[in-house]
Amino acid sequence: MIDLSFWKGKKVFLTGHTGFKGSWLCLWLSTMGVEVTGYSLEPSSNPNLYELCQIDQLIHRSIIADVKDGDSLSKAIMDFQPEIVIHMAAQPLVRESYKDPVETYATNVMGTVNLLEAVRRCSSVSVVVNVTTDKCYENKEWVWGYRENEPLGGYDPYSSSKACSELVTSAYRSSFLNKNSIHAVSVATARAGNVIGGGDWAKDRLVPDSIQALLSNQPIKIRNPHSIRPWQHVLEPLGGYLLLAQNLFQYGEKYASAYNFGPHDEDAKPVEWIVKKICDKWGRGATYEIDSSPQPHEAHYLKLDCSKAISELNWFPRWNLETAIDKIIEFTLAYQSKEDLREICFKQILEYQNT
Repeated sequence: MIDLSFWKGKKVFLTGHTGFKGSWLCLWLSTMGVEVTGYSLEPSSNPNLYELCQIDQLIHRSIIADVKDGDSLSKAIMDFQPEIVIHMAAQPLVRESYKDPVETYATNVMGTVNLLEAVRRCSSVSVVVNVTTDKCYENKEWVWGYRENEPLGGYDPYSSSKACSELVTSAYRSSFLNKNSIHAVSVATARAGNVIGGGDWAKDRLVPDSIQALLSNQPIKIRNPHSIRPWQHVLEPLGGYLLLAQNLFQYGEKYASAYNFGPHDEDAKPVEWIVKKICDKWGRGATYEIDSSPQPHEAHYLKLDCSKAISELNWFPRWNLETAIDKIIEFTLAYQSKEDLREICFKQILEYQNT
């Protein structure tokens, strides 16, 4: 379990704090009394969860800058002197990586290098969690889940860049940050599935596109109705990252490796199943249609084996996919009604912790 007393007063440096997952993590950390410095670009969408929940008021400091700028990143970490670093800044979209592969590699690979270089120079850091993706595996369209010791790969630039980030992290752990180094740091990577939740307005993602269509009273358009993904509510992997960081801090090298965080097998569902469920729960005559135009390659089938996180970290999925969709609809209705979204998020975090 996440130990609230452990987290109270800890200093956490979080990259990507203005993004969807980063905003939810800032909210969660704030409930535990963590001192957070965030480092990220401006929010990439309008609206966005970061501004709607006024997260800059909840954290110690928000630095708007780019992980590609190694000097700026190093200065930010040195000035703050964090104990724990969670690296979530990324170019996170498969389709965008086809449009701009150079930017994708520069951010996702060299951004990781810059972060780990900064950590090498900052003696206060004890723990690094680098958040990558389930798509870092060499996808063979297997019906069983990938384990952490499977080969890395990546058909598209995004997936490939995240596999590269994994390799960079492993090399730095072996070469510079192990227990025999001048500055020993416990470094792990976290590979999560397709994350969904209230407050995501990213382009070219299934649930955000669906919500935008519902709010505009338009049919939802889906590209790959039969593609299967390990869908999970955003709080599931975030809870995994927190548990992983906690164990790294308390027990060190034993947990310095890669971990999968995904749903139970029964929640790896096709795209069309998700959209039907969203339409049913939304009501109001919501419909969808299939876009048959040519699309860039995306994996058809992808599942994770999370046995390692379950057995070593005592982490397990708490909310099934139906509950996750319920929470998204709850958030969206609150957004539509102009309710206090920060309080809605705090409520959902508390409900998740008490599940």
